This record gives sequence, C-alpha cells and structure tokens, in this order.
Amino acid sequence: MIDFKDLGKKYGATYALRGVTLHVPEGEFFAYLGPNGAGKSTTLRILTGLTRRTSGEAYLNGFHIERDSLQAKRQCGLVPQAINLDQELTVYENLNLHGLLFRIPAAERSRKINELLDYIGLGDRQGSLVSRLSGGMKRRLTIARALVHSPRILFLDEPTVGLDAGIRRRIWALIKKIQNNGTTIFLTTHYIEEAEFLAERVAFLDEGRIIAVDTPQALIARQGTWAIDRVVDDDIKTVYFKTREEATQYSVNQEESFSLRRVNLEDAFLALTGKKVK
Repeated sequence: MIDFKDLGKKYGATYALRGVTLHVPEGEFFAYLGPNGAGKSTTLRILTGLTRRTSGEAYLNGFHIERDSLQAKRQCGLVPQAINLDQELTVYENLNLHGLLFRIPAAERSRKINELLDYIGLGDRQGSLVSRLSGGMKRRLTIARALVHSPRILFLDEPTVGLDAGIRRRIWALIKKIQNNGTTIFLTTHYIEEAEFLAERVAFLDEGRIIAVDTPQALIARQGTWAIDRVVDDDIKTVYFKTREEATQYSVNQEESFSLRRVNLEDAFLALTGKKVK
C-alpha cells in the first residue's frame, strides 16, 4: 500500500533522507520512529505531496506520488501534529468543508460526516464551535476530518502529543478501530510506548537512514527480557538479561541503587543508535 525505494531528500548540502526503502502492505499498522532530525517529517511531507523528493521513487496504493499526484493524494488522509482545525467553524462545518474540497456529493458527504461523528463520539457536538472543544475532542475531530474522503491510508504525525494519559489511550482505541476496518496506518510518534502498544512493525530511522525494521517484540528480544538500571556517577547505566533469575543474581552484588524492569522498545533503539527517541 505504501512503497518507496531509495527515497532521498537534500536541502542544499544537507541530506534529510539518504536512500530510504520501505514497503508497508495493506491494512498494516506501521510505526516510523527516530530522534528529532532523523527524517520522519521529511518522509511524511514527501509521501503526502507537501515536499518534492530529491531522488528515488514512492507510490501510494500503486499511484506515483508525483506523476499521479491527484490520485495518490486521494489514497491518504493526514493527521498533522498541530491541530489546524478552523476554530470559528462548527464541528460539522469543519468536516463539510473538507468534503467539499474533495468534491464529495452532498448526500454522500452528509451521510459520511454523520457516520464519522458517531464513530468518534461527537455526534451530539456537531453544532458546537471547535474553539469550545477540549483538546481530546479536537484531536478526535482532526482524525475524523482525515477520514471524510475514505482514504486507504492514514498518516498520523504525533497524533497524541500534548494529551494526558487517559485521553491518549482513548485515541489509541480509536486508531486501532480505524485499522481494524481495513485502513493502513503509518504513525510517527515520540511516545515510544505508543508504537510498542499499537504497531505491528516498526522502523528505526536515524540520520536519514532506516537502521532496523521488525516487529516491536523482535526488536525488544534482541536486547533481552529484563533490564537493571543503575545510578553510576550521576548517570544511569543499563544492563540487559535474558531471564529474571540472571538479573536477580547480578543485582545481589550491586552497591549502587538500581531498579529492575522489563526491556522495552526504547532500549532497543538506544542499543542501535545511542540516542533516545525524542
């Protein structure tokens, strides 16, 4: 559903992407992770037609992102990091305007909007001004807007940034429901536990290159199952173990303060890059 090969982007003498190749099949929930400046946003901008590639090829559902740009754009919906709804329009009017831009006939547009509002739990707020909605409601509405034209692919750029833990989990449930209805999901996020919980596969991106692609479970298993974090000279050092028994035995002889925990996806990224996803 999403295919790109040797995708590159250069700004002057600086490379933002360096020959990235990836295939995401139909219906998959895929997470694209990396630190600031790794090339995540550049990739999204190229795939959604907001930035032109320097090299390589990219396709959305078989349509080339530049040669078939209109058809390619119809295949995808984008949920940006910033909430860019029209604050002075109502909930319904925001969705209706998006439907007009995609030239969806009036009857179909009305049916789809009402269906989506019920789907995201805002059916009773369609007449409310967006400026009066909570942050979580605005985020749900932003997701619904991206779905008005029934895209086959949904790009999510930091979809839960700034939301509290409870609202984030409600958004997670909504996103999984969207995927379960057949939509391909492509997620970028700095909340690495979000990718670990939601994604079927993950790509680690660093300095414009993909350095690993696998399931979250397989990437975590490369490090082990248990980790001990030790405070050493005002820094935290982590040691990994295959079993809890090995970790417990190791901890017996530790004089520094330490904590025992499960290995997570961020450990896998740190081991590969020496950096945190941020």
